[in-house]
Amino acid sequence: MKIENQLRADVLTDALPYIQKYHQKIVVVKYGGNAMTSDELKDYVMKDLVLLSLIGIKIVLVHGGGPEINDMLARVGKQPKFINGLRYTDQETMEIVQMVLAGKINKNLVAQLEKNGGKALGLCGMDASMIQAQKLTGPDDLGFVGEITQINPEPIFTALDQGYIPVVSTIGIGDDQQSYNINADTAAAKIAAALCAENLILMSDIKGLLLDKDDESTLVQSVHVSEVPRLKQQGIISGGMIPKIDCCVEAIRRGVKRSIIIDGRTPHSILIELLSKEGVGTMFY
Repeated sequence: MKIENQLRADVLTDALPYIQKYHQKIVVVKYGGNAMTSDELKDYVMKDLVLLSLIGIKIVLVHGGGPEINDMLARVGKQPKFINGLRYTDQETMEIVQMVLAGKINKNLVAQLEKNGGKALGLCGMDASMIQAQKLTGPDDLGFVGEITQINPEPIFTALDQGYIPVVSTIGIGDDQQSYNINADTAAAKIAAALCAENLILMSDIKGLLLDKDDESTLVQSVHVSEVPRLKQQGIISGGMIPKIDCCVEAIRRGVKRSIIIDGRTPHSILIELLSKEGVGTMFY
């Protein structure tokens, strides 16, 4: 028993420099993937975020919800449509996206944070025109998929100043009051930049950036943003990792100190990343 107590004390004292480093700093966490669909992993994440908040780190939680949107579409008999891997969002789908993200998922996350002793406040990107957007233009028409034109960070700052963990659903609002479906990684990066956050953490379903996508032992632990074009040319950054890493790079170039892709399948991965020298995943700086 004494050995166990000593180990616990050592863990806490080892974490002290990191607690001091991040005290009163803003950390934006983008939450999704398996960590959101597994009840066990979700419980770990909620407890970790409450703990970080209680020791004085200002946590902002930005969430997606693709699987839950697909589930609701199936319930109403509507087949999801994707174009080159991106969700096509017609008006009916947009209404379902808004209902699921800003309603069910957002409020459930708030309730789970509160259940674990935290103070949480649900926000939608439409609130106070927080996420201003316009229709995404490109070679393919994706319907009401939007690109962010501006972030109004004031609602988030207000919630943080009052001791809340803001929980943000990524729905944008246009000048014409049309709502838009916004990619959660992109929204998290833009929000982190607007808040001058210390860190942006993207929770993923993979370990991080791998030199060999089939070998997790080839994890790249840190990448300078200037190296990203070369890694793309070499095919190390490819497929679905490209937009995720582009978000990390944009956040860094807009003033965020570090962007990290971590494996949401690992219990307490956020604590390991922020409060230990080991870290997890791939850090962009």
